[in-house]
This record gives sequence, structure tokens and C-alpha cells, in this order.
Amino acid sequence: MAGADTADPGTARDSAARVRELQARLNHHSALYYAGKPEIPDGDFDSLLNELKTLEEQHPELVHPDSPTQRVGAPPDTAFAPVRHEPPMMSLHNALDIEELRAWHERVLRALAAVEARPSGEEALPTLEAPGVGDFSVELKFDGLAISVRYENGVLVRAATRGDGRTGEDVTHSVRTIADIPIRLRGDAPAVLEVRGEVILRLSTFEALNARQAERGEKAYVNPRNAAAGSLRQKDARVTAERGLSFWCYQLGYAEGAPAFSSHIQTLEWLRSLGLPVNEYSARLPDLAAVEAHVTDFERRRHDFDYEFDGLVVKVDDLATQARLGVDAKAPRWAIAYKFPPEERTTELLGIEVSIGPSGQATPFARLEPVFVGGVTVATATLHNEDQVAAKDVRPGDTVIVRRAGEVIPEVVGPVLSERAPGSEPWSFPRDCPICGEGLQRAEGMSATQCVNYWCPRQIRGRIEHFVGRAAMDIEFLGERNIDRFVGEELLRDVVGLYSLDFERIEQMEGFGQISVNNLRRSIEASKQQPLSRLLFALSIPEIGQVNAQVLAAAFGDVDSILEADEEALAEVEGFGPIIAASVRAWFDDPHNRTLIEGLRSAGLQMEVDEPAGTEAGEALSQTLAGMSVVVSGTLEGFSRDGAKQAILARGGSSPGSVSGRTTALVVGADPGASKLRKAESSGVPVIDEAAFQELLDTGQFP
Repeated sequence: MAGADTADPGTARDSAARVRELQARLNHHSALYYAGKPEIPDGDFDSLLNELKTLEEQHPELVHPDSPTQRVGAPPDTAFAPVRHEPPMMSLHNALDIEELRAWHERVLRALAAVEARPSGEEALPTLEAPGVGDFSVELKFDGLAISVRYENGVLVRAATRGDGRTGEDVTHSVRTIADIPIRLRGDAPAVLEVRGEVILRLSTFEALNARQAERGEKAYVNPRNAAAGSLRQKDARVTAERGLSFWCYQLGYAEGAPAFSSHIQTLEWLRSLGLPVNEYSARLPDLAAVEAHVTDFERRRHDFDYEFDGLVVKVDDLATQARLGVDAKAPRWAIAYKFPPEERTTELLGIEVSIGPSGQATPFARLEPVFVGGVTVATATLHNEDQVAAKDVRPGDTVIVRRAGEVIPEVVGPVLSERAPGSEPWSFPRDCPICGEGLQRAEGMSATQCVNYWCPRQIRGRIEHFVGRAAMDIEFLGERNIDRFVGEELLRDVVGLYSLDFERIEQMEGFGQISVNNLRRSIEASKQQPLSRLLFALSIPEIGQVNAQVLAAAFGDVDSILEADEEALAEVEGFGPIIAASVRAWFDDPHNRTLIEGLRSAGLQMEVDEPAGTEAGEALSQTLAGMSVVVSGTLEGFSRDGAKQAILARGGSSPGSVSGRTTALVVGADPGASKLRKAESSGVPVIDEAAFQELLDTGQFP
């Protein structure tokens, strides 16, 4: 067959005609192959492909973007360049159970009922109770990586990751290798078409990929989603092509010259007609009762498919109604993601061990027979503290229930008592630190058990690891491995030692050279300019996280004032109370910590709050937010996360980490936390965008 199809290139016209013929035939056979309906043997396909490659090498002017040869190759210079999404690729609000799904439905009905009637002479706007408006579209919520794919005149020209919803990364070179995604659309394609969808790795493909990893002696991939994301972001598209990624299209983003549609399902049918892969289980349902039955059915069957999905997406199907409902700061009001309940699996509890944290807290954890649960392979799970182990009565050798919900840390729920071995003994908390051998202590009334040896090697390393972290002093070029080496070779005994490191000795160590040492030196020197709030967070003071560190710095202004403050004064700080106050006072009273503070002062670190930006020396910003509590969630364009909180604190407000009934406003940027939005909505807390936030800072008033 291949021999009969091969032709002498001859004239340029003959070559051009043959190239286009080969491109069309190979695209056709490629689509049939990935649909499981091949018409020609692999050898014949390869022969045609080789002929095309030869012709394109001889006549590079004939290479076209939709050529099969362009699916694999070196990445272009634009790989991972930023791509602006218009319109933005928004997130979805979640419903974690049927009641939350019903609550979303009620919100939709209320929102439609609140829309004012049309001008006189026209009918009132319809509601979901009206005929033809009540349909819902329901689609599987794939566990993959969202992307945008753009076509111009039917040819794929660009693909980008979701990113932060407004700006993603250019991954066109990788997307060209995904066989599910046509490089040229079928039929009458519009002038411009941008579609959204999910790149996934089928379970069978994932298993084959890990089998190849094992044959090569390489580490297995943890789960299909991570493997898909890592594969898509390869700089060499040939690596992506080997992974066998798949794609489902779920949304029309933008089109010029497209037909007029009245429903979302119609748009999916049209996209399918153009050759884009649309999942067969996308459905239109007449009412919420049918939706509830549908999601319950797919929850029961979720493991019967060759790909993972963690819920279903429910949308108001009528596009005109979608437009009336609009969007909020994060997501469309006309859609909701119904998330399946947390997954649980049973496995063997091999043993209970204790880890020592950077502040000396001894935390028990379960060592498990590895089990795939919640999308990852779990080999360890937290047991929290001594009381939790006793309450759950889990014992080494037990068959235990392990739960992993979303991205949270895996948890041991409890034992399967019917499978417990006879003669099993309860587990007892060890008396001595597993690292330094010193005795562990548990203060009366406290749930945590502590190693109180200040010079415990794990605590030394932990304090330094925390101190240099990005959210703390942000010292680069000093990872955990180097910290272990420096502590082990007695180059470091505490964080003060960072500012007097023997760089000449370090330069002689394996893995270091003049450039890396100079980079480390500069990063350490730059850390001296970090604000007081970061220093307080970096010191690993119990109960003082990033937000409390900012509040503490703003309340007292300098370290000396904190050193002198009694518990009563500390307890008066907003959000603190007696427990946090006692913890802070105890830390600053410890002689080791007093010595540490003085060492850092001598090293030149910031011991007082800088003047707020934009003010003259000695002039404070207007206290426009006095008495207000403003929570920030998501990424803002004009502020870093720390910068937004500092702006609030500098104007007399507070910025706690969670929403409550006392919250004045929730500021949302890109990709805000769903729980904060849900709490704000249920508590009646105003949700504002960045522009309104700036006006609130300036005037203390909402726009």
C-alpha cells in the first residue's frame, strides 16, 4: 500500500499537492486510530508519515501547522510564555452534598426573581419555573488540568494552561502532541474559536506509563492528574507525546462567526461536530430531582471508568438565563461543582511512630501499607496527638480505615475491630525523644507532647528550616539538605549563625563553588531587610503564624515593646486572648530566645516596624480601617498577600485568616478560597474586588 501511494515529488506543484494529500490522509487515519477503528496497519501509516517527512524536508515552505509531522518536535521559543485569557477561565463554587446543591438551586431562583422586569410592554424575565428555562446540563468533573485551545480559520494556533484564570502558560507545542485534539477542525469552522477543556491521563495509560517507569528503574508517578500536568509542561514535546495524554472539551470560551445557540448543550454538540472530543456522558436534565438522581448514580459508578472524575458540574443550560445570572468574583452563578464525598480505604497499620517538629512538638503518625485513596498513594497518615491515638484505639497490626478528602493530609479514621488480631495491645506514647533521647514532657491541660531539649538536632534543623522559608526570611540556596550538612558539621547551631557563616569553608564543600556561595551570601544579607512581621513569624513562636505575626508587629511596633509587655497587654491584642498571650510571653521569657533576639539584633535585622509606604517620616497613614476586620483571599494584582495585610494593618484594621460574623469585608482576587466565600455568603459579609478594596483603604467606605 505504501509503495502504491509513494510518488516522485517532481515539480513544486506536484510536491505541494502530494504534501496536502498526505497530511489529510494521515490526519484521517490518526483520528480513526485513536477512536479505536484503524483502517490501515501501523507499518503502512509509518510509511506514509516517512514520505511526508521527506517531502517537507525537501520543501520546508510546504510545512503547514496542521501537518501530522508538527505534533512532535522541539518546543518553540514561546514555550511557557504568558497567555492572557479573554474571557477569564473562572473557577466553580462547590457543593459538597445534596443539601448544598439544593441551596445553590435556591440561590439561582432567588437571583432570577430579584431581576427587575423588562421595560413596560415587555414580559417579565423568566425564572427556572418557566417552560424551556428549567433544564440543566450535567457533565463529569474531570480530575485533570484545565486548558484553553484557540483555532483561527479552523487551525490550532495556541493552547494555554488555566494559570490563575486570567493568565496561563503557552503549551501549544505540547498540546499538538495530544491525539484527541484536532490540529484542523472539521466542517465549517468559524474565523476564531477558543474552547476550554481538561487534559487527562486515562487510568490504563497511567498504569502503562508506570510500568515503563518500573522497567527503567525510575520512580513511579503518584497519580494520573499529576502525571498529566507534568507531561503537559514538558519543554520537549517528544516527551509529552510519549505519555499518551487525552482531552475532553467542556466549554465554548469565545467564537467569531459561530452559529447562534440557545443552550450550553447545543454548544457542546456543535463543538463535537467540529471534531473536538466531548464526553459522551454530558447530559441535559429537566429538573433538580433528575440532577440529584444523576449525580447519585455517577457517584456510585465513579470507579467504572478509565479516567478519574471527582464530581459532576451542574449548569443552567439556557444561555440567556446564564447571562442574566452573571458571575461573582470567583465563579459563574449559573454553575456549581458537585464534589463527591471523601474517599475511604482500608489498609494495614504497620506501626505508629513519632516525629519531632521544629518547635519540639512530638506528633504521632501511622506508618501504613501503601494504599491508593483520594487520588494518591498514601503510606503515612497523621494521628494528631496522644489523646487521639487513645480515643481511636488504633494499634500496630490493625486493619484501619484511611480517609483522604481533597488535598488535606490523610487521616486514620479508626480500626476495623472485626479484623483485629487476638492479644493485641494498646499503643503507648514513648517517654523519650526519638532524635536526642531526652525525656518528652506534656504540660498539664495541653494536648501536645514536647521534646524540651533546646539543642535537639531535629529542633535546631527545624528552626533553621522554618526561619529561611519563603514566607519567613526568604533565604534562597539553603535547602533542607544543606541545612542538615551545616548542622551536622557544626557550621550552624542556631539561626543567628546564618549571619556569621564560614563561607570560605563552605566553598570547599562538595556541591559548592564561588558562584553558589556568593548567591547564598547575598540572599542571607538581603534577609536583614525583611520587615519585623516576617522576623516574628520566622522565630517559630508557638501560636504565631503569618497573620498573628503581622498583628503583633503592628500592635507593639518593635521587639523591645513586646519583650516588656505582660500577658495582660498581649491578651488585649485583637484576636489573641489569654492562650496566645501566655505562649508569646513564655517564648520571650526563655533565656535561649532572649539570647537569640540579641544575636539577631547585633546581626542587623529589623527590630521595629518600618514607616508605612507613601508617608513622610513620622507621619502615619490615615486610620481609615480603625475597628474594621478585612479578610483577603486569592491573588491580587496590585498587592502581594503580605502587602495587602500590611496595608490593612497600617490603616488601623485587622486582617485575620478566616471569615466570621464580625468580618467587615472579604476581599477576593484570583482563585480565592471556597470556604471563605461560602462563609461570607452565609454570614452576610460583603465580598469586594480589588478596586473596591483600594477605595476602602483610601476612604474607609465601600464604593
